[in-house]
Amino acid sequence: MRNLGSNIKNKLVAKYLVKDQSTSQAKSTDINILLNRIELNKKNESKRKLYFSAAASTGLILFGLIIF
Repeated sequence: MRNLGSNIKNKLVAKYLVKDQSTSQAKSTDINILLNRIELNKKNESKRKLYFSAAASTGLILFGLIIF
């Protein structure tokens, strides 16, 4: 029993001792790609806000027409 427990413990510890070589490589990023992504995110967010406000306005108008 004691040998089985230590074997499992060794396997669990071994996972954390193995180092990935892929994380040691330097990654390069292009600043233009990042800036374009930010610009696209801003445009998409403004479109979502516009659609939400239009849907909310339409809902309020329909709700007002139904009640009155």
